[in-house]
Amino acid sequence: MRFTSLKELDQTEGTVQLQQCNASLTGLGTTTVVCVPAPSKTDPNDPLRWPKWKKHVAFGSVCAFTFLTNFAIGGLAPAFYILHLEFDKTMAETSHLLLWPILVLGLFNFFWVPLANYIGKRPVFVFASLLLCLCYIWGACAQSFKSLLWSNIIAAFAGSSTEALGAAMVNDLYFVHERGQKMGWYMNAIAGGNTVGPLVCGFIITGLDWRWHKWVAVILTGINFFAVLFFVPETRFDRGAVFTSTPASAFDSQANDEKLAMAGIIEPSSRPSSNESTPHVAKKTLSQELSLRSGTPETSLLNMFIRPFPMIVYPTVVYSFLCYSISLVIVVAVNILNPFVLQAPPYSWSPQINGLINVPGLIGNLVGAWTGGDLVDWFCAWRTGKNGGIFEPESRLPLLAIPLFITSAGCILWGYAAQNTMSWVAMFFAYGMIAVSLTATPTITMAYVSDCLLPVNSDALLLVNGLKNMVAFGFLYGVIDWVDKVGYVDCFGTQAGIFVGIVGIGAVALIMLGASIRHATAKWSVILD
Repeated sequence: MRFTSLKELDQTEGTVQLQQCNASLTGLGTTTVVCVPAPSKTDPNDPLRWPKWKKHVAFGSVCAFTFLTNFAIGGLAPAFYILHLEFDKTMAETSHLLLWPILVLGLFNFFWVPLANYIGKRPVFVFASLLLCLCYIWGACAQSFKSLLWSNIIAAFAGSSTEALGAAMVNDLYFVHERGQKMGWYMNAIAGGNTVGPLVCGFIITGLDWRWHKWVAVILTGINFFAVLFFVPETRFDRGAVFTSTPASAFDSQANDEKLAMAGIIEPSSRPSSNESTPHVAKKTLSQELSLRSGTPETSLLNMFIRPFPMIVYPTVVYSFLCYSISLVIVVAVNILNPFVLQAPPYSWSPQINGLINVPGLIGNLVGAWTGGDLVDWFCAWRTGKNGGIFEPESRLPLLAIPLFITSAGCILWGYAAQNTMSWVAMFFAYGMIAVSLTATPTITMAYVSDCLLPVNSDALLLVNGLKNMVAFGFLYGVIDWVDKVGYVDCFGTQAGIFVGIVGIGAVALIMLGASIRHATAKWSVILD
């Protein structure tokens, strides 16, 4: 057992050249995007060299898996009022249908990620997607509250395989300059399940019953299982000890030449080769890509399970999981509480109408994902250009100001609206504002973690995703009793204060000191080799 430092694995320490200025005869010059990390020059099976359609289909299938996990578990929220009457459970007991799965979704990241690092992501995704479908069949047939609860818990166990691995897959398939947008897609898949699920569930409950919501999930997860089985190859790839970069134009040129050669338009030998090595690894056949076996690393499985924990000392990891935790807490608190507010007098809404509160939630998620994804990528490209083509991970953080102000205001508004039985319009606007943070904040901070800790990003993201659910569970376990004791205004006002303190103060500190912290922590020997 040997510990090493991040600097031994990645000399860049997160600071990389993403833009390269090319001189021209006119003197104006052009700017080329640099691909980081560089795709392999000798192995055509490198996921970074896959065609874009193949990357998008594989990643989209895993995003759908993530979406469906929350669609049927968190999506059951509009039925909580009916379920607490049907099974004769208290409000707090009924909320366990969501609370315990939240804990499991985080806790079992610590099982799936090391296992996937050892045997591969593909066999984990295939097995877990099948298990998720079977659990939803169980839930649809459940005849007791205990049976329904356990079906949700085991489903969460299966779905937890995508929490950190889906985010790590972004780094397997895409370059640094593409990462914000793709992380936004992934966060939208997670958050979308918690907004689209309850929206659909509300209509299904009114027209049929809550069991049909589970049967719809069974059909969708069954389709998704076959999508994962046939369209998600193994994305693990060993890039060696040092992460390098290459101009995107060179990579695109090489790819185009390869396509022309395969089509017989040019001879393979006519491809420029002054700076390229001839590929000497055979391209995998379709049956090899669909195999559930891709080899195991030299390190032991025990080391894989132990390796993530020492990395909790990295400030980037601590900041990211705390930001994600408080964002999740506020949104899920509204999901748990709103049926007991809007389906009870004086509103007395049906589950169908209650589910419509997720329309502004979905809009908020989309705005947040765009803010944390595309907008941050554009902002980083502008900042990189101003910095002579050098990218600093901290350039992602200033746009945290957007969810900081929108979500904290929405949190306070929702508390006042719920306590003072204000118009439903206030609650809808408030929830939309709160939902912005669930996608924007983790999209930005998790991409920041990946930028800083690229060689060990799957282990770092494991900590972020695993710990955030544990913290959220602790907060939410007593949220109903908390509201009963102090009221909605004080409860949500306190959450807004915590959100501002963690996201705002942390962002300012890292913007000012992040580079120094990165260079210092890169020398810490806390990575188990």
